Amino acid sequence: MPSIFIGHGSPMNALADNTFTLHLAELGRKLQRPKAVLVVSAHWLTPGRTLVSVNPKPETIHDFGGFPQELFDVQYPAPGAPDAAHRTAAAVKSFAVHEDHEMGLDHGAWSILKHIYPQADVPVFQLSLNWGASTEEHFKLAQDLRALRNEGILILGSGNVVHNLGRLNWTDPAAPAYDWALEFDRFVQEKVTKGDHQALVHYETLGATARLAHPTNDHYLPLLYTLGASASGEPLTELYSGMEMGSISMRSFQLG
Repeated sequence: MPSIFIGHGSPMNALADNTFTLHLAELGRKLQRPKAVLVVSAHWLTPGRTLVSVNPKPETIHDFGGFPQELFDVQYPAPGAPDAAHRTAAAVKSFAVHEDHEMGLDHGAWSILKHIYPQADVPVFQLSLNWGASTEEHFKLAQDLRALRNEGILILGSGNVVHNLGRLNWTDPAAPAYDWALEFDRFVQEKVTKGDHQALVHYETLGATARLAHPTNDHYLPLLYTLGASASGEPLTELYSGMEMGSISMRSFQLG
């Protein structure tokens, strides 16, 4: 199975019928059916440790506010994947991974899987982001996940290449992107294309541009899991690109 990164953007994409969601649906039709999907989402942060969900029936978590009731009514009743989660915990040798029995699916998972696998019939489980680990540590942990792909597990990082909520143009989704947002988006595209993963691990070297693109790195870290779980020289497929509200990159791609 491949290693994929999806820029998930607004939770409202769960309800949308737009170019982005049509690309997600097309991806679902093209992919070989996985035994399970491992999602690393920007929205499951756990201070000081890494957790993997072994919940056999994960609930749909509406972890946001200020959106229409229609969005809160969305359910994505995919089964969990306890066996795959157990294997994931065992596969990670570089850091301890603890099992969590209660975590459901956050919107970084279900808002995109709703379009990729609309029948919710593919098992899904999540791995948390250790909020406090370095980018090097996240990347190293991700490398331990690589072998899971040979077991039929799809690795799916869900975040955004550029994510600055403080600079969003809330009134105009099609607002022109800031220069710094375009610069960082191009930087990531270039380094992913060249396979220069270390440059992406150390993205802070871009200074002010990096800080503007990611005031906090929660939406950046899932990218490192997609990269770390890939092998050198794997084919790159660009799945989607575009900017929303001036400071959100929807860039998405597949490795393998």
